[in-house]
Amino acid sequence: MFTGIIETLGKIKNIKHDQSNIHFEIESTLSNELKIDQSVSHNGVCLTVVQIQDNEHIVTAIDETLKKTNLGHLKVGDIVNLERCTQANGRFDGHIVQGHVDQTAVCVERIDQDGSWLFTFQYDASLHNITVEKGSITVNGISLTVFNSQIDQFSVAIIPYTIEHTNLKNVNIGNTVNLEFDIVGKYVSKIMALRG
Repeated sequence: MFTGIIETLGKIKNIKHDQSNIHFEIESTLSNELKIDQSVSHNGVCLTVVQIQDNEHIVTAIDETLKKTNLGHLKVGDIVNLERCTQANGRFDGHIVQGHVDQTAVCVERIDQDGSWLFTFQYDASLHNITVEKGSITVNGISLTVFNSQIDQFSVAIIPYTIEHTNLKNVNIGNTVNLEFDIVGKYVSKIMALRG
């Protein structure tokens, strides 16, 4: 489990295709602190560390993961958001994040508001995921608060610290991001659907 509070950024150093899988070699300041078999969020996707060498680690994304996330769009040199699992004795600063991306979205608006930024993301509403005003959403693994919630899009306001310490600074109109919708909202939506 994660909280959506990004610890550091990682840089894609190498990408290796292996049948339908992709192995990502990532350089980061926390790579040498990781352990084999540890779960780490990469752009909001929970991936298992399979190899570590100095300040780099390797994770593997299988075909199912690549179909539902933006990981297949990554190139050497791209930056990813990294977060290790939540410790049971730590503060819970974000919201409950599973690291299971529900779908992707496209940035349709980015506005510089002279000290903060407004991003609007549009997603496929046919998958029945929902946002609510002032509710939580995870974008590329970042815990954010929704406003202007609509059937197929929402906006988020970003402070300078978040721009500086996440890969949102590289997200522009037309770029694809990973979304994980609030787990409580997903359960409520499912229950309501079952009730007809």
